[in-house]
Amino acid sequence: MILSMTGFAAVAAELPGCSLAVELRSVNHRYLDVQLRLPDELRSLEPAVRDTLTTELKRGKVDCRVALNRTAPDATTLAVNAERVVQLREAAAEVLRHAPESAPLSVAEVLRWPGVLTDTSLDADVLAGRTLDLIRQALSELAASRAREGGKMRTMLEERCHAIEAQLERIAPRVPAIHTAYVEKLATRLREAGLDPDTERLRQELALFATKVDVAEEVSRLTTHIAEVRRVLAAGGSSGKRLDFLMQELNREANTLGSKSVDAELSQAALELKVLIEQMREQVQNIE
Repeated sequence: MILSMTGFAAVAAELPGCSLAVELRSVNHRYLDVQLRLPDELRSLEPAVRDTLTTELKRGKVDCRVALNRTAPDATTLAVNAERVVQLREAAAEVLRHAPESAPLSVAEVLRWPGVLTDTSLDADVLAGRTLDLIRQALSELAASRAREGGKMRTMLEERCHAIEAQLERIAPRVPAIHTAYVEKLATRLREAGLDPDTERLRQELALFATKVDVAEEVSRLTTHIAEVRRVLAAGGSSGKRLDFLMQELNREANTLGSKSVDAELSQAALELKVLIEQMREQVQNIE
């Protein structure tokens, strides 16, 4: 299965005392780059979340956002964090020591201080476990999204492979005739210049020049590379880097084919090949 690096997934769950939402976005990137945005209450989960994502994903820039929204707590589920109150009291005493004119904290101000009042309706370990479960669910949806996009890309790449093979099948039979015509053209010019192309030295020179325009090897390599592209697409998996390398090789052979061409039809075919290869290269950049 071919996987795209572009995908999106969003999942949410209602928990006692809060709502939890996870959103995953991924785009193409040379390596795996994971960006996490977690609420303060879940900051300790960052290593576990990162491990979960990097185990499943191989390449791409991935943005993971977790949102935690507390609902209005029931009075029976509220508890005072005594340790937090002691810390706040010591901090207030230190302030009063340096600034005696400062007003002491009221009970209401202490209760409003972050972390003093806690909601016991949802245990911290339970919240952490549900968060990781939701991230795994989002990962599953992201994988499905990337697989659907990858399937479309594979279809497009196979269509371009077929078009390239059609071009090669069209020009391959003409290569010997083009080679022979070029040799005869050179021989005619030598005769017009008063030279005998049948002498040993000139025959060697003609063979050397003819070799420089022989594109049979380039056509053969292009055919081989396309067969390898098809094999990689069929194998699936993390094939983006391999396909990118093959696109470079295909482009190199198409450029050589065009530069060695001494025939208008062959030059046109080389141009068509370069257009098709570039279309493939653009898609390959987004394959995991």
